[in-house]
Amino acid sequence: MRRFNHRLIALVIIIAVLMGTAQPAHAQNMKIIRDDEIEETLRIFAKPILQQAGLSPSVVRMILVEDNSLNAFVAGGQNIFFHTGLLLQIKNPGELVGVIAHESGHIASGHLARLQVAAEDATMQALIGQILGLAVALGAQSGEAGMAIGSAAQSLALRGILRHSRVQEGAADQSGVRFLQEAGLPIDGFMTFMEQLASQELLPESQQSEYVRTHPISQDRVDFLRNIIETSNRDGAIPASWDQRLQRLQAKLEGYLFPDRALLRRGDDTTTRYAKTIAYYRKGDIDRALPLIDGLISAEPDNAYFHELKGQMLFERGRVAEALPAYKKAATLAPRAGLIAGAYGHALTEAKPPQLDEAIRQLQRAIDLEPRQSTFHQFLAIAYGRQGKEGLSRLHLAERSFLQRKYSDARTEANLAINALPPGPSRQRALDILDAADAARQKLKDNKNR
Repeated sequence: MRRFNHRLIALVIIIAVLMGTAQPAHAQNMKIIRDDEIEETLRIFAKPILQQAGLSPSVVRMILVEDNSLNAFVAGGQNIFFHTGLLLQIKNPGELVGVIAHESGHIASGHLARLQVAAEDATMQALIGQILGLAVALGAQSGEAGMAIGSAAQSLALRGILRHSRVQEGAADQSGVRFLQEAGLPIDGFMTFMEQLASQELLPESQQSEYVRTHPISQDRVDFLRNIIETSNRDGAIPASWDQRLQRLQAKLEGYLFPDRALLRRGDDTTTRYAKTIAYYRKGDIDRALPLIDGLISAEPDNAYFHELKGQMLFERGRVAEALPAYKKAATLAPRAGLIAGAYGHALTEAKPPQLDEAIRQLQRAIDLEPRQSTFHQFLAIAYGRQGKEGLSRLHLAERSFLQRKYSDARTEANLAINALPPGPSRQRALDILDAADAARQKLKDNKNR
């Protein structure tokens, strides 16, 4: 699990409206978590559902929000957001696929179109634009590219838009059940999850979970699911490997977010040792963490995420030479994990001496896999700069600034790249960034004048 500035990235993006309510200042920031292993698990669970929904698994993004409340929602297009609180409280894969199926039902049914209908004034358009522009902020290195909505009134207004009606909830349930059945997955987990939430419906809103606040629960919805189970002749099954995947997802989140709790786990199974390894690392006790991760690697030598975690621990302690073999193994075992490739490329730039050619190759691969990740452009700029290739270095600084919506900086760096680069694809890319930055600045100016 990467620290927040590499593979595990937390960004201050949008405040409490997406979590469902206006809260005190400390709660009014949304932190997005990036992690290859967790995202892979969510994609695996979602793939058969999305395929039945007529949605492309490669397009719908699974996005983690660091928040202890139980919630999941869709926003900004084909994006499903999961609060870490929901992922930690889910009891089995059946419950999680039920949530995914329901949220996929909202996307497939076009319920998000109401965002556009509700945008009747410039203020609301600006708020919605922050959601729709989330993809940009996801690739930033820090919270600088994120946006905060400072008004509780604005928070409540946007919350009202994101809250689904009972009619839409029922439609999403029906679609979700169909997706699960056609994918050969069970729906009983979906029902038990809904039964737990239905008991909150009569509570004061302040005592309800975030999921209930944005997804009105009714006994009719629970009865619908129960009736389907009792009358359907389709008995779906969860793949055998999914239980372990969910357990490791939860162990990883617990070790990172609640290390003291993770260290209280009993047993010597792989999941428990994984949680404790991450917990010791998070508490700065690398002398205890390293033997544990070595034991995990010995038990599962082809687990890319174990190698990546070892590389991360060593790299962050300044032991770059020792980290490189672990990162290399992780990148080899998980060739589609862009965040791992980016972390490996960064480590290669910090080696003594730096291994710049391989660093550039890995970082370019990372960008191909994670095109919104502005940090990788920064690392590439450093690598090219150390090679004396000022034009390419400036080009990637321009790319980074543009992704972070720092259009003035992007324009400056693009002009410097144009002056330093010979005619060709790279110089043309710098010209394109210059034009795009100018257009974006003009659009922002026009929006302010409305």
